[in-house]
Amino acid sequence: MLAAIPFPDISPEIFAIEVFGFNLALRWYAMAYIVGIAIGWFIIRAALRRPHLWRNGPPMGVEKLEDLLTYIVIGVIGGGRLGYVFFYKPAEFLANPVDIIRIWDGGLSFHGGFLGVVLGVYLFSRRHNVSLPDLSDIIAVSATPAILLVRIANFVNAELWGRPTDLPWGVIFPGASAQACATVTEPCVRHPSQLYEAGLEGLLLGTLLLFLAFRFGALKKPWLLTAIFFMGYGLARFIVEFVRQPDAQFVSVGNELGLRLHIDGYGLTMGQLLSLPMIIAGITVILIARRR
Repeated sequence: MLAAIPFPDISPEIFAIEVFGFNLALRWYAMAYIVGIAIGWFIIRAALRRPHLWRNGPPMGVEKLEDLLTYIVIGVIGGGRLGYVFFYKPAEFLANPVDIIRIWDGGLSFHGGFLGVVLGVYLFSRRHNVSLPDLSDIIAVSATPAILLVRIANFVNAELWGRPTDLPWGVIFPGASAQACATVTEPCVRHPSQLYEAGLEGLLLGTLLLFLAFRFGALKKPWLLTAIFFMGYGLARFIVEFVRQPDAQFVSVGNELGLRLHIDGYGLTMGQLLSLPMIIAGITVILIARRR
């Protein structure tokens, strides 16, 4: 048998209670968003309380932080859900439009949530007359804790696993879909791609952005942290997609054994196609900032 790590016996639900006949559950996935956004809130507050970090002082007062948080939460949930609907399962949701609002069943897209936050931050900056570059930079720094925790929650949920592998740290994920490549004598061992993303997109990128912001004066350089976030996340996601199993609706015959997925003949996964604009945007922002 191949060396592999058995999937840990962790329930996706932290706890569940029944109230008036309804089963109410708190899931690790929801908790990851709650804790991640809370950590991001503390990071932004800490930066706003340190005037020396900014070129012309903090872009806004701490009292506006709760209003900003509202824009971000709406952007994450609304954009994430609509992105999942239109990027990954448009036909399914067009056939059943009511299912679009059933976010408790799961289904959020990072790239959709990212676009939602971009729009929310822009609207907030216009409404409160806050410097968009400064606001965008501190949002970039504060976003990575949520990314880290959500990717760990994806692992706990045994979802978004990777392609089959014979590496010793491969994981035997449960479920018929995850075990589609199993044989009579050997289980299907897969890359824990969720943990790869947690390490690259969350821990590594987040640590870099925090050091640049709080130790190396990067908040004094407009758009720099935003550009690094764009490029860092885009590159990390692009790389991990090589070992991440494509979503079921994009898998063609033969892909289960780890062959590259082709979309429109370019040999890229949907995740890679959606990450390319982030990489390009990061490079463009840096070039524009340097010219200014």
